[in-house]
Amino acid sequence: MSIVLEKLTKRYDDHPVVNNVSLEIKDGEFFVLLGSSGSGKTTVLSMIAGLTAADQGRVLLHGRDVTWLPPQQRNVGFVFQNYALFQYMTVAQNVEFGLELRKVQGLQRRQKRDEQLELVGLAGLGNRMPSQLSGGQQQRVALARALAYEPDVLLLDEPLGALDAKIRVDLRRSLKLIQRKLGVATIFVTHDQEEAFDLADRIGVMSFGRLLETGTPEELYQHPQTEFVASFLGSANLLLGRLEQDQVRLGNLAFPAESSHEHLSRDDRVQILFRPEDVALAHQASELGCPQLEQAEVEEVSFAGAVEKLRLRLPPIPGVRPLAPLAAFGAESFVVDATRTPEQAMHHPLRLGDRTWVGIHRIHTLAHPGLSFLIVTDGGLRSRAAVSLGGQIGRLAHARVTLLGCENFSDRSDPHLEEARKELGSGLAEVEVLVSREPAAQAVAWAVERRPYDMVILGFGYPQDLELAEMCMAIGEHHLLLVPRPQPAPVHALICVTSGEPGKDDILFAGRLVRHLSAEASLLSVIPAETKDPERHQRVERFLESGVRSLSLLGVPAVPNIRVGEPAEEIRAEISQQPYDLVVLGAPLTGRDESVSLNGVVRQTLEGLYERSVLIVRSHDFHRQLQAGKNGNLS
Repeated sequence: MSIVLEKLTKRYDDHPVVNNVSLEIKDGEFFVLLGSSGSGKTTVLSMIAGLTAADQGRVLLHGRDVTWLPPQQRNVGFVFQNYALFQYMTVAQNVEFGLELRKVQGLQRRQKRDEQLELVGLAGLGNRMPSQLSGGQQQRVALARALAYEPDVLLLDEPLGALDAKIRVDLRRSLKLIQRKLGVATIFVTHDQEEAFDLADRIGVMSFGRLLETGTPEELYQHPQTEFVASFLGSANLLLGRLEQDQVRLGNLAFPAESSHEHLSRDDRVQILFRPEDVALAHQASELGCPQLEQAEVEEVSFAGAVEKLRLRLPPIPGVRPLAPLAAFGAESFVVDATRTPEQAMHHPLRLGDRTWVGIHRIHTLAHPGLSFLIVTDGGLRSRAAVSLGGQIGRLAHARVTLLGCENFSDRSDPHLEEARKELGSGLAEVEVLVSREPAAQAVAWAVERRPYDMVILGFGYPQDLELAEMCMAIGEHHLLLVPRPQPAPVHALICVTSGEPGKDDILFAGRLVRHLSAEASLLSVIPAETKDPERHQRVERFLESGVRSLSLLGVPAVPNIRVGEPAEEIRAEISQQPYDLVVLGAPLTGRDESVSLNGVVRQTLEGLYERSVLIVRSHDFHRQLQAGKNGNLS
């Protein structure tokens, strides 16, 4: 293997921007590391090159451990997005620079320089200055300089990102030919999916520091294993259906289950992927020639050269939940993306507002991960309440549960921990037991670095456990369920929201959890008494009505409620009048130092909730934007 990464990890301010990445790249392979901004891909490249020190793990190049060697001893060629050429040097001097540092003699150095300039299509331009070249030509110079000293591996960090579309395509072709001719193992970092598909022998998809999947472009596009990869690579229609015996069911549609489904338990929820090109459209259902989904209304039509793109709106289907494209907040229907050839469009022309029957030619089924909980216990009374309620909710949601023993436990054989494990009971999708001798907050940080969770469940007493709750909210992206006493699974949830994007997150995650409990929900928004905006009440009313419709699509019955006054007081007043057994609050946004303060409405509300469990929901979109900004260009 040319490149081997073993459990590579890098942290900034105790936050892992690269998390336990392991990867093997063969001799001569063109490997593309694909991910959005902030995913950690550039940091991986920097650690391979020695520009950034790894906190954990190893880097091996052609069997040589270079983890702690300086960059100049690794024999790595690196091409940056911004060219990084010396503007006061000619093209020839730029290409020769690395050779001079390695004490290569003059004649041999000039021969190498000329070979590389010819290889990248710049022969005869050695006397020009970088400022006299186009962007594409400058990037070719940077590539020639990286290849001149015959590196063992070649690393390219979004080298085409600053170029216009046509130059990018031309340089892509050249780059592929050069890499094939030299046979050097290459890692190319990009966020451009088309670029990845065009160049890669294999692709690795990263998200928030984790390497999620690797495979050929065809494998990852046609047969992804995770929801993120399915929706990140190209356009994806992803619906939640069921696997029943030997069939995959999507509403009334049934597809034969493939042999690859043998690892899934029968009568289980599955994610059903079909690409836009797998969608069939016809005037009549009988003309589809494949299983029919439903009749749809054309919402968008766009011309994209070789294909026509359509977005189709379908009515809700019982038992089917859309995952991608995401249903608009407040929508009672969902959308499907389709593409057609010009011939198909000519045979069945469609305009905005037209109706058409929709069928599906081919599907790919993914295991549905469901919800994942981390239940924290130190053996105390409140921890036992968290274990009891967490187990009840976990069984109803068929969730994956990790029981984390901390502080007072030495190992997994501790009888109190075994008792907690038995308290969880059976009926869970998966149970894992972890032990840390660290205090609860540090133990949670360790656990969520190993694996992300949807929700952390804590025993809670106010005010002594407030600081612990704040520290747990500052770790990872999970939500937090605070359990003050033993109680049955909730049947009536009060979801307290403010209108806006964070409020949408509160409603959607709360709905995802509450639907498994067969519980009812009340949506509450409080308008401050001093508000002078006469239209505020109408806006909040419209937002809550949209929230009720979104919960309805999840199968959760809900009613809206507006109160006027001081938020914490009105929330407590509402709780005193109704038998709510779960209260949902939105978490304050994290600061730039990743700290979380529950002061304000959350703290004031918690002061009066000694008997009820409280779910604190964080807004993922805002957290991710903040984290991406904090990491800067650590993509």
